[in-house]
Amino acid sequence: MSNQKGFTLLEVLLVVALLSVTVTVVVFSLPNNQRDEANLQARSLWLRLQLLNEEALLSGRDFGLRIDEEKSTYYLQQLDEEGWKPLKLERIPYQTKFKEGVAATFSLGGSIWQDKERLFNPSSLFDEEMFAEFEQQKVLPQPQVFFMSSGEITPFSIAIYPSGADIEQSAWQVVAKENGQIILLAPGEQDEAQ
Repeated sequence: MSNQKGFTLLEVLLVVALLSVTVTVVVFSLPNNQRDEANLQARSLWLRLQLLNEEALLSGRDFGLRIDEEKSTYYLQQLDEEGWKPLKLERIPYQTKFKEGVAATFSLGGSIWQDKERLFNPSSLFDEEMFAEFEQQKVLPQPQVFFMSSGEITPFSIAIYPSGADIEQSAWQVVAKENGQIILLAPGEQDEAQ
């Protein structure tokens, strides 16, 4: 018998099977860029808002959140004696822009905000013309959401989703309820308490 060198058919099939399993694992572990990025952005915002809420309770300070949908950016602010200032907490940035390909929609929530039959339209309690010169000095716009030191939060909902995708099918939602709870809802998931 001659001594032939080479691989048997069984060895070749085993190597091909192992390679296909490896490629499958690698392909499925790669992020689906926009969907995974929307998930990461929503989780990041949710965690930051929870930390901000806890900081408000523990430190006795008031904080705010402002969403700019056009710029796909949100701003975290703190209230001091001089008014609203950029947030100065370690590891939580003042301004965060959503990654490319991720969009967000913001809406105030809760029964009070949706009430169309109010006794009056919300407006300033002060004479606007009297304070016009001070208005020019103000740099930061007022926050839309307040995190009060008493534990109260302005109810809101922020949907974060891949740009151009169907919001109902692909949006992660960060929701603050009237009871002060902040929750994160996956795409298609509904809050049981509603």
